[in-house]
Amino acid sequence: MAPIPTPSAEPDDNPDAYVGLAAGRAEDLARERGWSTVRALPPGAIITMEYRMGRLNFEVKDGVVARAWKG
Repeated sequence: MAPIPTPSAEPDDNPDAYVGLAAGRAEDLARERGWSTVRALPPGAIITMEYRMGRLNFEVKDGVVARAWKG
């Protein structure tokens, strides 16, 4: 049987640093800092609650990041 892959470490980055940035700029910056997946969501979006290593979520309101969290 093949070994279970070890997920790569998440970037040493604070999601709160993205709040207040324009959504496009925040996404570019997150990818530059090593996030493998960046997801922009409208306020109140219904999403699944599974945690995914390397993913950064943005709640975007009027083109600006209002909230950011890992997973």
